[in-house]
Amino acid sequence: MELVLVVAVVAIALSFDYTNGFHDAANAIATSVSTRALTPRVALAMAAVMNFLGAFLGTEVAETVGKGIISIPSGEHGLVVVIAALVGAITWNMITWYFGLPSSSSHALIGGLVGAGIASSSVVLWSGIVDKVVIPMVLSPAIGFFGAFLLMTAILWIFRRSNPGKVTRGFRLAQVVSAAAMALGHGLQDAQKTMGVIFLALVTTGYVQPDDGIPTWVKVAAATAISLGTYSGGWRIMRTLGRRIIHLDPARGFASESIAATVLYVMAIGLHAPVSTTHTITSAVMGAGATKRLSAVRWGVARGIVTAWILTIPAAGLVAALCYGLAHLILE
Repeated sequence: MELVLVVAVVAIALSFDYTNGFHDAANAIATSVSTRALTPRVALAMAAVMNFLGAFLGTEVAETVGKGIISIPSGEHGLVVVIAALVGAITWNMITWYFGLPSSSSHALIGGLVGAGIASSSVVLWSGIVDKVVIPMVLSPAIGFFGAFLLMTAILWIFRRSNPGKVTRGFRLAQVVSAAAMALGHGLQDAQKTMGVIFLALVTTGYVQPDDGIPTWVKVAAATAISLGTYSGGWRIMRTLGRRIIHLDPARGFASESIAATVLYVMAIGLHAPVSTTHTITSAVMGAGATKRLSAVRWGVARGIVTAWILTIPAAGLVAALCYGLAHLILE
């Protein structure tokens, strides 16, 4: 029975990774597609490849997810907790995807782990959640917004006397690089979260030790799942991020992608924090757009997105807690 549950955890975790890919595909490419720097299919293919490569850049985020969120019981009970957490995260991903809201797959997973942990009376590591989740959750979009605003302001000043057509063409080419960097950062952040969940299940059942590194097969499987999900696309969310918040030009697309990618790298490699690529790029798009004028940003759409952000952790946690309760009744 234990082996069956381990296989189920791996399968469901990779399913979450796949939904993460198509849910968050817009993060890396919506801005470059909306400015016509890249065609949708070329952008998706590039994002899929960079997602795959980014998954191998480190394991810091995976270790935070696997060791720093909850401490679950060993054996079958612990596996049920992990399954409930994953189902909660996948459910919220599908709901927000259906309505075209760019919510955070990362925080859906964190919410699922916390909700299942509380329902199962597992030890929730609140200090780790505050340090590695809550504080970065607030900082990353704030840095994304103000960083993109300042970078775009600098671009406007530097190129104020340049030919507008040449500047647009130049930044359209530059966006290919910034979109690739964003996709690499997405792989670095989000594929590792799935690695961390699988690692948590393997530690729970004794297949690996807590001090062991992430097995190579786990890295390859997670990288493959998220890249396939990314290639399948996320058109509903891409429309929201690329057009409904603000109509972007190539310079603003470049500024928002560059700042967002930088935040992802710093948070992952420097702080080992599992931040949301969605929160970061959306805030950066708003920041770059606000340099036109504050009214250029469609704040009503932004308000709906922020509401989804606030609801993500408790909503995914509630679904995970209900799933754990149902599974507990069935297994008893």
